[in-house]
Amino acid sequence: MNEAARKPGVAGFMLFTLLLTAVFVALGVWQLQRRTAKHELIAALTERLAAAPVALPSPAQWAALTPARDEFRRVSFTATYAALPDAMVYSSGSAVRKDASTPGTWAFLPARLPGGEIVVIDAGFVENTMQDRSVEDRAVKKFVTGAPVALSGYLRFPEAPGWLTPAANRDKRLWFVRDHLAIARALGWGTVAPFYVDLEQPAPENGIPRPGPLDVHLKDDHLQYAITWFALAGAVLIAFLVWLRGRRQGRLDP
Repeated sequence: MNEAARKPGVAGFMLFTLLLTAVFVALGVWQLQRRTAKHELIAALTERLAAAPVALPSPAQWAALTPARDEFRRVSFTATYAALPDAMVYSSGSAVRKDASTPGTWAFLPARLPGGEIVVIDAGFVENTMQDRSVEDRAVKKFVTGAPVALSGYLRFPEAPGWLTPAANRDKRLWFVRDHLAIARALGWGTVAPFYVDLEQPAPENGIPRPGPLDVHLKDDHLQYAITWFALAGAVLIAFLVWLRGRRQGRLDP
């Protein structure tokens, strides 16, 4: 009776061990795959950031642009900042700007192309830890001159808000995610390009807002995570073997 009850117990524990081991191994392999994909992404972004600026895609090409193929491409063009309300976008620190690692805001402004189309410009970083509207007003006032300006920067695409993203503060014109399409709808900028431009040049004389070159600093912890999952798989197997050995020795003891 005891022998019959013992065998299903060992078989069930073995099945559970093998299942758990397979899950941990699969997670380790998945992390290695993510590591390979991350390295390919870093290489592609590094190449785009280092390339010379090209002409801004024409409006006829905008619908074909995608983040996978076109994010971070350097572009140059001429536009006139529109006399419309700007927006602040809160930043706790940038992963692609070494000089913007502290809390502050990004200054988002609409600019009109020679053909009349509107492109949203992230004009740069403002060290605005209190998200003070008057600080932003002083920073961007100088841009709206009515004169065309030669600009260069990087194509960026809107971010999606997460579950914990705070709602926009309309009174301050403050957002917590770089969704220029939502900002444009809320502030009445009209139809805008499906991308925005992260400004590289020119910079104001006082450096506020502060545009600048981008640099890739994506986290790459996938190898560490893979090793952890494989170690857990090994630990589960070792624990089962130790348990099984102890069980057998217990049966042999008089």
